[in-house]
Amino acid sequence: MAPVALPEGIVLADTATKLPPTARNAVIITGSHGGRYAAYLTLKAHPRAVIHNDAGVGRDEAGIAVLSMAQALGVAAATLSHATCRIGDAADMLARGTVSRANAVALALGVQAGMAGREAARRLLAARASGREPEPVEEARRVLANSAWRRSLVLIDSASLIAPEDAGRIIVTGSHGALVGGSPAMALRVDGFAAVFSDAGVGADGAGITRLPALDVRAIAGLTVSAASSRIGDAASLYEDGTISHANATALRLGARAGEQLKPRLDAWAAGA
Repeated sequence: MAPVALPEGIVLADTATKLPPTARNAVIITGSHGGRYAAYLTLKAHPRAVIHNDAGVGRDEAGIAVLSMAQALGVAAATLSHATCRIGDAADMLARGTVSRANAVALALGVQAGMAGREAARRLLAARASGREPEPVEEARRVLANSAWRRSLVLIDSASLIAPEDAGRIIVTGSHGALVGGSPAMALRVDGFAAVFSDAGVGADGAGITRLPALDVRAIAGLTVSAASSRIGDAASLYEDGTISHANATALRLGARAGEQLKPRLDAWAAGA
């Protein structure tokens, strides 16, 4: 796809964890889901407006939490449908995405469901930064251990929290299963035994599960859980509530199957089964 020319005042970021300095007072279009922590990161930049991927909306509407969070600050916010553009790819969102939801501030500026994301961004240029700070939202990181387990299990709300000591562990992350910017090198920062992501509704071009084949190349068991079964951005919810939606070849060889509950499968792997 040809590069998309950006109107002045609109910035693209494939992930909310890496916003450019120009994000302040801009309309931010990020490939990140609209969950709580990703929303906190874009709102902390004091934008005039934000646009996130709706990640399939999912359980408890976790994928669009940004709308109410932004509304509370008087900031315009919209989400683009995961079915129309690739999550983790801000340029594709601008080029192909269509609006799925918008908060009241954005609606007042003429943003509507079904509108092209590019047109929505243009209308949001009329917004003004509120200057208000969002309530802090911290990502959780927790290592689970059991005397009967051969390997530990780590729950992290974002893949950005993966640490070198997680090599060989079972890693459950609240992040989506898309390759950020389409880069295979971004599939997982360490060689874990297994890695779990939200499928973010799978979406356009199957983007929400594109990490899985990249993990196969490294012999890492890769799984996604259904966004409808657990809250994206919440690793504990994935572990406790998640239903496996897709498994790579490595995970299949280890016994994983789509449709089974995630927790018993991971506990069995931790025990060495």
